[in-house]
This record gives sequence, C-alpha cells and structure tokens, in this order.
Amino acid sequence: MMRQYDLVERVKSYNPNTDEDMLNRAYVYAMVAHGEQTRASGDPYFSHPLEVAAILTDLKLDDATIVAALLHDTIEDTEATRAEIDRLFGAEIGALVEGLTKLKRLELVSREAKQAENLRKLLLAIADDVRVLLIKLADRLHNMRTMEFMPPASRRRIAEETLDIYAPLAGRMGMQEMREELEELSFKVLDPDAYSVVMQRLDSLAERNRNLIGMIESHLSMKLEKNGIIARVSGRRKRPFSIWTKMKRKSVGFEQLSDIFGFRVVLKDMEACYRALGVVHTTWPVVPGRFKDYISTPKQNDYRSIHTTVIGPGNQRVELQIRTEDMNQIAEYGIAAHAFYKDGKGSPTEMLQRESNAFSWLRHTIGILSESTNPEEFLEHTKLELFHDQVFCFTPKGKLIALPRNANVVDFAYAVHTDVGNSAVGCKINGKFAPLSSELQNGDEVEVLTSAAQQAPPAAWESLAVTGKARAAIRRATRTAMRDQYAGLGRRIVERLFARAKIEYSDDQLKGALPRLARSSIDDVMASVGRGELRAADVARAMYPDYKEERVGRFATSNRKATADRVKTPDGAGRFTSIISVGGVNSDLPVKFAPNGGAVPGDRIVGIITPGEGITIYPIQSPALKDFEEEPERWLDVKWDVDESSPQRFPARLFVQNVNEPGSLAQIAQVIADHDGNIDNISMHRRSPDFTEQNIDIEVYDLKHLSAIINQLRAKAVVAKVERVNG
Repeated sequence: MMRQYDLVERVKSYNPNTDEDMLNRAYVYAMVAHGEQTRASGDPYFSHPLEVAAILTDLKLDDATIVAALLHDTIEDTEATRAEIDRLFGAEIGALVEGLTKLKRLELVSREAKQAENLRKLLLAIADDVRVLLIKLADRLHNMRTMEFMPPASRRRIAEETLDIYAPLAGRMGMQEMREELEELSFKVLDPDAYSVVMQRLDSLAERNRNLIGMIESHLSMKLEKNGIIARVSGRRKRPFSIWTKMKRKSVGFEQLSDIFGFRVVLKDMEACYRALGVVHTTWPVVPGRFKDYISTPKQNDYRSIHTTVIGPGNQRVELQIRTEDMNQIAEYGIAAHAFYKDGKGSPTEMLQRESNAFSWLRHTIGILSESTNPEEFLEHTKLELFHDQVFCFTPKGKLIALPRNANVVDFAYAVHTDVGNSAVGCKINGKFAPLSSELQNGDEVEVLTSAAQQAPPAAWESLAVTGKARAAIRRATRTAMRDQYAGLGRRIVERLFARAKIEYSDDQLKGALPRLARSSIDDVMASVGRGELRAADVARAMYPDYKEERVGRFATSNRKATADRVKTPDGAGRFTSIISVGGVNSDLPVKFAPNGGAVPGDRIVGIITPGEGITIYPIQSPALKDFEEEPERWLDVKWDVDESSPQRFPARLFVQNVNEPGSLAQIAQVIADHDGNIDNISMHRRSPDFTEQNIDIEVYDLKHLSAIINQLRAKAVVAKVERVNG
C-alpha cells in the first residue's frame, strides 16, 4: 500500500506548489475513517481510495481532485458527513465528494428507464464539475483491476456497465489509454474464451516477429533524422478488444488483419509533423484509403494526429500516428491533459468550456436532457453518441459538421439546426441532387433544401435517422404536429357548439375554467376535445355552470325495411355541433377513413369521434355505423372541403369476381391504371376452380371517378361481378 510520503512526492513531481498539508490531512482522515474496513480481497479498504488517488496522479491532476479521491467513499461508507468535510477541507472538495457519493448509488445496468435516469444523474453531476468524472473513472478502473475477488454475477454486471457506459465515456473525453484498459478488463470478464484466443495469437505473433518492432522503430528514426527531423518513435501491438472488435466488424480471421502493430511518431511542432509525413510518403508506398488528417480536422474529443499506413521495412504494413508532444498528451489523457493545477481563470469546468471540444460534447449531451420527453429517448441518444465513430462534412459556407458513421442527410440537417431538419425537402451533395437518405462520406459538402410549406417532417424519417438528436427531434415534431391537429379540431368543435347554443366563447373565459377541466392550458383542452377524451359540452358546462346540454332519447333504428347496408343517422346527433369541413388525408384535421371501404367526395358522410384517435369518416350507407347508434355524443356532422385546383385522392374498396384465366388480373389492373386510379392493396381468394374473388383497395378523386372505373371493369369479359364495398 502506498505510503503518505509517496503520495505527496508523486503530486510534487508535476506540481511543486502542491498543498502538502492538505494531502497529508486527507490521507490520515481517510485512513482513520475507514478504520478496520476491508475489501473482498481481504486488503484494508483504505487501499482502494489510495490507489484511485495514485491513478489520478498519473493524470497529473490538481490537489482538490487527489484529496476528493482519497475521501470519495467516506460519506457513503463511514461516519463522515458533508459538513465535516466542508469544515476540514473546504466546500469545493466537499461538493466533489458528495457528487461521487450520489453516483456510487447508481446501477447503470438495469431496466432501460432506470438505466437512462441514472445516466442522466451521472452526466448532470459531471456537468457541475468534470473532475467528478475523472475520479469516477479512476474508481472504476481500480475496481476492474481487482474484480477477481467478486462473485461471478457481480463481475459480469460491472463489466457490462463498464463496456456500455464508462469505457465509451472515457473515449469521448479523449482518455484513450484509460478507455483501452477498461475495455480490455471488461472483455476478459465477458468473453474469456475469445480473450484467451486473441492473446494466444498475439503472443505467438510477437514471438515470430520478436525484433520487428525494434527494427521498424530504428529504421523510421534513422530515416527522419537523415532528413533533419528529430522524432521519438515508439511501437506497440494493438489491444485484444480492439482486435476482436475489428474481426467481428469486418468478419475476418486473425490472420487477415494486417495492422496488428501501430507506431507513434512524436515531434516538436506541427510543421515537423507534415515534414515527417512527406518523408514517410516519399520513402514507402502508401496504402490507399488509410490516410486521415485529424490535425487540420480534430475529432470532437480533441484528438489530433495524422494517421497513415505504408508498406514499410520488410514489406510489412506499418500504421503510423504522427503528432506533437502536446497532441500526444491529449491523445493519452484527454480532458485530464488540461492542467487543472495551473493558475487559470475560473473553475476547471469553466476552463474546459473554453479549451476542450470534448467538454463541449458533454455540455451538448446535457442539453438533450431538456429536450428528451422520456428517459429512453435520452438513453438512446447518449448511447448512439458514445459509440459511433465520425465522418466530417461541410455546409456550403464551410462550417464543419461532425456526424456518426453511416449518418445521412437527415442527420446532417438536424445537426445544422432543428428547423432546417423539420423543413428539409431535398439536398445537394457536392453540388449534385441526391436523396435525403444518402449516406454521407468524409469531406462531403451538403446543401439542405428547405420549404416553409413543410411544417413537420414525415414520421417515417425516424427510421432513416442515425443520430439520437435527429430521431428525438423528428418524434417531437410529429407529436407537436399531431397535437396541433387535434387542438385545431377541438377548437372547431367547441366554437361550433357555442355558436349553436348561442352562448359566448372566449379564450380568456376558458382560462378561468381550466382547473375545473383538470387541464393546464387552452391547447390541452382543445386537443383533448379533438381526441375525444373531453366533450365540448363539458367545456361549456365548465365555463357556464347553468348550461343545459340538449339530450335525446334512445335512438330508434327506424326504416328497418331499408337495405341492410344503410343506417339512419341518430336523431339529434347533428344538433351537438355544427358541420365540420373535411379535406383529404393530408388536411389539417386528424381524420381517418372507414377502414373497410373508405369514403370519397360525392358520398354523404358522417364523422365518428374515437377517443385518442380523432375522427373516422364513414359514408352514410356504411353498415359499421350501426355500432355507434347508442352513442350520439360521438357523431359529428361533416362535409367535404375539396380544393378542385389541387385534387387529392381518397380511399375506396372494390369487390371483383373474375374468371380464373391467365392475364385476368393484368386486365383489371390496366383498366384502373388507364382511368388514373391507384391500386393500394389487393387480396385474392379462390372460391371455385373457375372464379377468383378480389378485394381491391384503390385511391380515386371522387364518386364520379370511382363510378367510371366500376363501369369500365364491368365491360371486361373476364369480370363476372364488380361492386363497391361499404366499410
């Protein structure tokens, strides 16, 4: 176990001005507080916070972070209190310790909703002070290093949690060394057989190529030095989890991987990086498609480096990462490379807001908290953001947009601005028209074409989008559009009832009645009426307690001698509201048409309000209306409102009995096509060897159009019978 003196010396090695007294007091306080407590391994419990502090000294973090690491379990596991820590070590350290205490109670591997809510709390705690994340990651790393003493079920749960959340989060913060170790330790627990196989292959390869890394390092150094470039060249083999992931992603065997070894070339400045790149590319052949310049276009986690792969000495593929010393520090330690212990303006969190793109990503993710309507949406967004690699695209004005791999123009549009995504109708990629579903590549210039006429995106876009931000925005926009439709319908129903009853309606008066209706806003009331969850008469009674609703008795289904497919509208049903105008399926009202036959302009129609669904339009002759005779409050008088200058199609269903012979279906379809009808669906049944019966769902402009198609079908020799189905 590390001694008190050793810890102080480790901090002094990078921060000569450290507060030795505070470090010593924290060491003693934590050791006394944990007393005789032990870990599962039998070691003193105090060894854990001490090792966490040691990990953070490797990251060269400030005194407050080291002290908080020593104390991070005291409030949870000992008699220590927040007030006592504030008094002894200051409010800053007290806040860090309390933040970590809250996080310790989280179980990130759980039901989706609970996991999402816990992830919210984790990220919110980090947003207050990012050092909470650094201590939490160090705490998790030490637990992973010592988890062989835990029960198997606990080991697996913690490893899943680490691979799902903590390792990707470390990567997003630019802390690649920590991410790789967390991934490897998790991989070893979750798939020990695969881990063992990969390690055996790596060891065997290392034995066969014992001197290869040293030879390539020497060759590269000499070549660069010969050209006047001083560099530090180091080689290493890739981690088992990285290799296993690539084997699965590319569906290849170990022997087919050619970039097992990677080399870093660290130089003094940026100019030297590009000079070194020139030497490498003029000395050895370049592997096509393997060059990436993250110096000119840094990753969102602040990573900067030049990547290239060449056929190097010994005809070996050599993967190179060329960077400066500062870039190397950020590549290894991420946000921890920002020197918190130096004098700076503002808190570490404020410093990071100025200096770190990785922290900007974190702040952006926190921003999603306010936009997500439920925890699952937030979890979906965050996991997508954590796991995806990126492509970099540009707007026509040169603004850089970073997106996950496999992202398309829909994702790009929402990354530019939510309003751009909602109103997108087309795009140009590198100056050429392309579908919105086009997958984007690095360097694409994307121009999104918008239209003010499109108020909300099609709901189907949600399945196209890759990013959580785009999916959440599409869901939100479609929900808002649907709510606006219901509210518009509800307002029409309410206003017409008031006009019918000759009583005055005003929004101001309705505001005073909101508590009686148990709604928070006027829009909520109108949307509830439109969905059928609240009756217009209830609104009137809330505003005018003396209002008497016009009642009718039990409706007689008179006219029994009428044909079975006709129904009499309930007496008085139309007295509840005045007539509502109905357009096509793309109108601003939430309307549907009778499911088994539809309705077309020219039909006499009636609307039936279905709670939660809006209005279903039935032709007056529909037998389905009999089901609603006892519910007059659901009936709504409606009329067609069709704009002849921009005709729309409406649904209808035909029953066709035709001769069973080759080409009969083609003839029927041809008649419908010749008369500008559109076939939406066909179902066929064989009732006898000679005849086939079909139900054909078609879309037509009006009753006259439908009748013309029926008449032409009857004229065909292959058609024995055709009639309209009234659903």
